[in-house]
Amino acid sequence: MAPRKPNSGLILPMRIWDVPTRLFHWVLVLLIAGSYVTIKTNMLALHKLCGEAILALVLWRLVWGLVGSETARFSQFIKSPIAAIQHLLHFPRREPDTQIGHNEAGGWMVLGILALLLAQIGTGLFGKNEEDFVEGPLSKLIAGPLSEKLMGFHLVIFNAIEIVVLLHVIAIIAYAVVKRHDLVRPMFTGKKRLPAATPSPRMASSMLAGAILVIAACVVWFVVTKL
Repeated sequence: MAPRKPNSGLILPMRIWDVPTRLFHWVLVLLIAGSYVTIKTNMLALHKLCGEAILALVLWRLVWGLVGSETARFSQFIKSPIAAIQHLLHFPRREPDTQIGHNEAGGWMVLGILALLLAQIGTGLFGKNEEDFVEGPLSKLIAGPLSEKLMGFHLVIFNAIEIVVLLHVIAIIAYAVVKRHDLVRPMFTGKKRLPAATPSPRMASSMLAGAILVIAACVVWFVVTKL
C-alpha cells in the first residue's frame, strides 16, 4: 500500500505575531487614547508622559523592525507602492486569508502611522505656546517663533493621526465584512489559522525586545531631562 500523502488542505493555528509586537500595538493604542483624553482635559503633565512613552515605543518599534521577529521586520512587509495598489484592487475578491503578517497595503499604513507619531512627538518636544503656558522640554533649544509654529503643527498632526486611526479601524471592519478576514484576533492571540504547508515565521527573543525597550526608554529620559 502506498504511503498516505499529507493533507495539503489541512488548516492549523500558526504563531505569526510575537508577544512584544502585540504588546506594542495595544499599549500604543492606550497611549494615543490617553494623549487625546489628557489634552482635552488639560492634564498637561500626564499628556507629556504619554508623549514620552509613545516616543520610547516608536524608537523600540523602529529597531524591532530591523532585528525583531520575521513578521515584525520592515523588510518582510514593506513592498512597492505598486504592490500595495494591486492588493487594494483585489480587495473585493473574497478569498482565504493566507497572509503572514501585514499585507502590502497594511505595511504602508504601519509606516505612515510611525512617521506621523515621530512628527507629533518631535513637534511636541520642541513646540511652545506661551498663551496657554505650554512648552516642550526641548523648546528652549530653538527660537521662540519657530517653537510656536511647531506647536501649531503639533495640533494639526494629531488631527492627521486621528484620521489615520479611523481609516485603520475602517479597514479592519472592511476586511471582516468583505473578505471575512479576522485581523483583530491574531493581534490578541498571536496565532492565525493557515494551511499546514505554510512556513512558520521566525520569532526573535522577548529578552532582546526588553533590552531594546530599556535602551529606548533611557534615550528618551536623557533627551527630555538632560538636553
